[in-house]
Amino acid sequence: MHKPLITSLSNPLIKQARALHQKKARVESGLFLVEGIHHVGEAFEAGWDVESVLYSSGVLTSPFAHDLISRLSFQPQPVTPQVMESMADKENPQGIIAIVRQKKSQLKEVKPFTRGVALVSPQDPGNVGTILRTLDASGADVLFLLDGGVELFHPSVIRASMGTIFWKPIIQTSFKEFGEWARAEKYQLIGTSAKAEKDYREFAPREPWVLVLGNEQKGMTPEQISACDVTVSLPMQGRVSSLNLAVAAGVLLYQFVK
Repeated sequence: MHKPLITSLSNPLIKQARALHQKKARVESGLFLVEGIHHVGEAFEAGWDVESVLYSSGVLTSPFAHDLISRLSFQPQPVTPQVMESMADKENPQGIIAIVRQKKSQLKEVKPFTRGVALVSPQDPGNVGTILRTLDASGADVLFLLDGGVELFHPSVIRASMGTIFWKPIIQTSFKEFGEWARAEKYQLIGTSAKAEKDYREFAPREPWVLVLGNEQKGMTPEQISACDVTVSLPMQGRVSSLNLAVAAGVLLYQFVK
């Protein structure tokens, strides 16, 4: 028995989904939106707690998406194309949205790993998602978000991560606690700074290691740099003085992951 088609924007489930575009609603409910065929599929494959799936058969044409819907353990909710458009975060929605329960990981839950990335107070959600995607592609294992910054379940983080957010452990903690933990567990911390004398191409990391990248605007503080075992720089050949955070992370990860 299929659920009745939702046609009204004032339906409580639709209002809940639309509210989850706002940080306040995500924080208070512990839920977040996952939009698009690939991302919803990855959330399911990774075993996250998916509370609802809303879809518009008038928009949803992908065989993969219809197969995904047929494999759900609960009845998805059909909506009109107009209702789907009202919930979508971008133009030309793919016709499927999931409401998913957030997961939070603690430092004490981290299993031994070989290579990781730590971001200090990142400000751009697109950067965080892109770094997650690059971390996965390059063969690194875990992401640390230190001293706040971007909200992990921001729609732009989800979208830019291309589903990797559902597979990689992500730990949010303070730089102080992270530094103490890394020292105790014998992880080499590789800091990054434009003022560092060591060229990244002349450095070979000792596993296990964590690459530590500072804030987009301010970089790392002197105290944070001193907490690292070594600091490397990316030489600038042209007029620019720095690289985009996600680009820098990608260059360094592909250099260090052997």
